[in-house]
Amino acid sequence: MLQLRPFKSLGGADHGWLNAHHHFSFANYYDPSRMSWGQLRVWNDDVIEAGTGFPRHPHRDMEIITYVREGAITHEDSLGNRGRTEAGDVQVMSAGTGVAHSEYNLESKETRIFQIWIMPDEVGAPPSWGAKPFPKGDREGFVTLASGKKDDDIELRIRANARLVAANLKAGETAEYALDEGRRAYLVPATGLIEVNGVRAEARDGVAAEDERVLRVTAIEDSEIVLVDVA
Repeated sequence: MLQLRPFKSLGGADHGWLNAHHHFSFANYYDPSRMSWGQLRVWNDDVIEAGTGFPRHPHRDMEIITYVREGAITHEDSLGNRGRTEAGDVQVMSAGTGVAHSEYNLESKETRIFQIWIMPDEVGAPPSWGAKPFPKGDREGFVTLASGKKDDDIELRIRANARLVAANLKAGETAEYALDEGRRAYLVPATGLIEVNGVRAEARDGVAAEDERVLRVTAIEDSEIVLVDVA
């Protein structure tokens, strides 16, 4: 079963410096039918103006993934970490027992990110942060970017039985992603136009998948696809 969530149907707010769209209930946007998707709690589509960003604020017991679509984001936190994550790259923050951080766009143009929150399997663990480059040109099919699944050998680990993958497809190309029984997926084309098991999705639309064993994604146009696989 696939459910299309068109970009125009998402909640959100334009704060001037931040134009945010929410795939799930967040901040002042509340929709009881869109509270979460399995362990996936938040998928925000954020456009951040140059020279602005999120001042330092706290989090606790949440796995927070930032996928940079355009531009770059600069992170600082109460653990002493600082890093700049560029387009195509990923940063992961396990909030654990508590961490405060800021996220700023220090670039000369707007930055576009997906901010993805996944509910952890364990609470009260020490907080941590990490980032890793994933050049878009090196991706063949779906590439795992971050994972908490025990059999995945990957540097960016999360404390949840979940996996973040991405693919860059040229028009006419197809990639498949297999889901274990009982798993759900949520995918968003950051750019382009795709078809997923017969359902067409435009850039920034969401596709919620349940009771599907294989997701067959075909690019109608050159497309960048981000997918989360959750329990």
